[in-house]
Amino acid sequence: MKKAIITGATGMLGIALIKKLIAENMHVTAVVRPNSKRSGRVPNDKCVDIVECDLENLSKLSGLVNGKYDYFFHFGWDGTYGDNRNNMPLQIKNIEATLAAVDAAHALGCEVFVGAGSQAEFGRTEGKLSSDTKTNPETGYGIAKLCAGQMSRVQCSKYGIRHVWMRILSTYGPNDGMHTMVMSGIKQMLNHERPQYTKGEQMWDYLYCGDAANAFYLAAVHGKDAAVYCLGGGKVRPLADYIKDIRDVVSPDSEIGFGEIPYYENQVMYLCADIEDLTKDTGFQPTMDFKEGIRITADWLKEELGYEEN
Repeated sequence: MKKAIITGATGMLGIALIKKLIAENMHVTAVVRPNSKRSGRVPNDKCVDIVECDLENLSKLSGLVNGKYDYFFHFGWDGTYGDNRNNMPLQIKNIEATLAAVDAAHALGCEVFVGAGSQAEFGRTEGKLSSDTKTNPETGYGIAKLCAGQMSRVQCSKYGIRHVWMRILSTYGPNDGMHTMVMSGIKQMLNHERPQYTKGEQMWDYLYCGDAANAFYLAAVHGKDAAVYCLGGGKVRPLADYIKDIRDVVSPDSEIGFGEIPYYENQVMYLCADIEDLTKDTGFQPTMDFKEGIRITADWLKEELGYEEN
């Protein structure tokens, strides 16, 4: 049985990947923060172990688990939204944690290290995003993700570990944070509130968390060494269309306040992943219809918040 270890295991993608690896008959060690309130979301399965270790102590991780591992997935990251995206000391700690994760992967005998990058590494661009797109990050978060990807690649090369970096665009699904556009919108509509948005003219690329988890699994198994893959659905639609889909699924009678919030400063208006290389190298293809993904996500949120069915 193959063995995988995952940092940031209580996040949306971490949990989705654990479920995918269980389905692939792998043993999974989920690394969670000490006393994490979200650790109960980790699937309860005979193939899953939970180890408590925060990001600042990943250098000690190899001493907390037993045996040899095959795959190391690194999702753990602090300061992913809000003002902390420009908290430079915090973002530097994330880079250090990524390198500590590589050291742990080496100590555990892993053959591949798969890191979670971000579209923020590109900054504002035009056209589809690929590994050839020029990087020009504009936030501390994006700068740190770019640096972490590059430094961990060099570190993996030194150890002879295959390195894959996945630049994630926009994902959604169960266990997502409540601050995201999709999840906050679902919650407001469930509460029969009137959500407010920009005009929604942004052209966006959304990917369901289960599809993203499959991409990470395929990248670990088939991805090329030193590859940088952009992860999305590969197609764009106006953000307003996605919001209307959420309304139609969750609360068809809800009013939507389009244009009532101004665009952010330096607003990204076009975001689409070129997944040609990812598909060619790994066979990845997204499968989840957006409305069906929203239906699954809304059902999860209803249960999470204790909503009673009418």
